[in-house]
Amino acid sequence: MAREPAAVDARLADPRTAPHGGESLPAFVVRVGGRLGTRPGEDGDRIVAVAEPSVNRAAPVHVLKAPPSTYRNLDVRPLSTTTVTGRAGRWNLRFEGAPA
Repeated sequence: MAREPAAVDARLADPRTAPHGGESLPAFVVRVGGRLGTRPGEDGDRIVAVAEPSVNRAAPVHVLKAPPSTYRNLDVRPLSTTTVTGRAGRWNLRFEGAPA
């Protein structure tokens, strides 16, 4: 913010920006959503992923088909869990808070 306030302001104002050749927010959400679609298809198969808060915000945006601006409105607490069940095109979400 101190070195490039205009770039930070642009990034926060428009999720489609990709300063310094980085990834735009919509592209990131699509990438995370694409990984969800690669989960095993057999009933009962599970994948457990330990992910950074950015991934735990992008997954619900993808699952809910919410606008990318929603990403910044999701507060992911440390050690909380986001459970995604279902399959591509039909997902369910469950959020659980961090332990006390």
